[in-house]
Amino acid sequence: MLLQDMFVAMARKRPDAQALVCGEERFSYQDIDGRSSGLAKTLVDHGVGRGDRVVVFMDNSPAAVIALYGILKAGAVVIPVNPLTKADKLAFILRDAEVKALLSDGHLSGVWGQALQIYKPNVVILSGAMSVDHAGAALPFDRASVPGPAPVVPTIDLDLAAIIYTSGSTGTPKGVMLTHLNMVTAARSVSTYLGLEGNDRILCCLPLAFDYGLYQILMGFMVGACVILERSFAFPAAVINVLLAERATVFPGVPTIFSILLNREGMLEGHDLSSVRIITNTAASLPPEHIARLKARFPKARIFSMYGLTECKRVTYLPPEELERRPTSVGRGMPNQEVYLVDPQGRRLPPGSIGELVVRGSHVMRGYWRRPEETAQRLRPGLYPGEMVLYSGDVFHMDEEGYLYFIGRSDDIIKSRGEKVSPKEVENVLYALASVLEAAVIGVDDEIFGQAIHAFVVLDDGAATTEKDILRHCNAHLENYMVPKAIHIVPALPKTDTGKIRKAGLAALAQNGVGSKDDVLQAIQ
Repeated sequence: MLLQDMFVAMARKRPDAQALVCGEERFSYQDIDGRSSGLAKTLVDHGVGRGDRVVVFMDNSPAAVIALYGILKAGAVVIPVNPLTKADKLAFILRDAEVKALLSDGHLSGVWGQALQIYKPNVVILSGAMSVDHAGAALPFDRASVPGPAPVVPTIDLDLAAIIYTSGSTGTPKGVMLTHLNMVTAARSVSTYLGLEGNDRILCCLPLAFDYGLYQILMGFMVGACVILERSFAFPAAVINVLLAERATVFPGVPTIFSILLNREGMLEGHDLSSVRIITNTAASLPPEHIARLKARFPKARIFSMYGLTECKRVTYLPPEELERRPTSVGRGMPNQEVYLVDPQGRRLPPGSIGELVVRGSHVMRGYWRRPEETAQRLRPGLYPGEMVLYSGDVFHMDEEGYLYFIGRSDDIIKSRGEKVSPKEVENVLYALASVLEAAVIGVDDEIFGQAIHAFVVLDDGAATTEKDILRHCNAHLENYMVPKAIHIVPALPKTDTGKIRKAGLAALAQNGVGSKDDVLQAIQ
């Protein structure tokens, strides 16, 4: 089964059903099916063939969704790129993947215009207004996606469906190769344990370039649901208004989104949020304090705490009925996969152990695009000859019942005063303070402690909390060896393209001293 086949089957079954809402625009399954087929033909007519790579560098929009299925119907490989990406990184991706086509928005010409000076694909297709400079060199998206029959391309489920570029340890992005089999398997498994239904209305304010956002489209269209697509979460109050107006039933998010909603006065109070029956969270674990507050604000919602990797989409989920018993757990393995822990020598560990998490299943990536050495570090021989399993690089504790508790990256554990400290545990305590919006805990080399614990905290607007207040709170809730040596209140924390807090560089900031707001913002760029 191919990703586009699942969508086409639903479009034939429910052609007039509402598939996508974006602002005032409404699209049925038939609408998206016809326009994506027309786009596929345009791509093929301009030399895009089976296995060719196509970049989608667009805002969240109906055009981005049509582009996704148009590329797949052409037998090509989708490369979603965050529209906030800078020109040099976009150019790197275009060149690294030898991209055949670029689909973008006209208003992003300041970025892709520079990138195209370095690498130019066969065809550029633009949505929205085009400047005079580019009007003759690109196809208008509306003309390229006139409804029509889709080309026949002999794609199979072992072919690549997407390459998702993620941050690499070397400082250059690396492309995660995902086949149709990988993505269909993941989408089926996740939609099954969530219990998604055809009458669901999924509110997506996550970027489609982030695989968590992308899968809201894939899973929603798989079950015949409607996706309510927001441009971003830049205006939280507006997103809540859309949730209320559209009676959304599924609300996926990340910890930063839920932290903002919970900590900004009046954001959720006084609203009828009873339409929401499912809340999902990934990217990082929700602090227990936030879980309790979400349950109070969304009284009918089942809250799923999850853990995943771009390299396999999803790994674990915690059934909502286990939240109170295991608030700090990310759950057990999802359907149709196997997870286990190994020691540094790769030997499987029994329940009750701490070790690196290994993932086995047909959702595990094909590898990193043209990165054989990095692929070999992550994909290693599995149970059967020729089988490869994914070494996650993440350290977990597994209890006797198989529930997993995230400890940190294999290189993230802090050793202070001879004791091992999980940054995540300290961060959970920091998040219990209502005024704390975001937190990042790192270890900084120290002659006395080995590593000293430093905490970087972003406070909610107008909060009067001081560093002494935070330290007092830590002393009250942490063992003495886990209490940060220093608290740094900063205006912002660096983020990856997918919204995760990026800790690289914070150690230098701690050692050099946190200066003015402008100094901090410049240091974390």
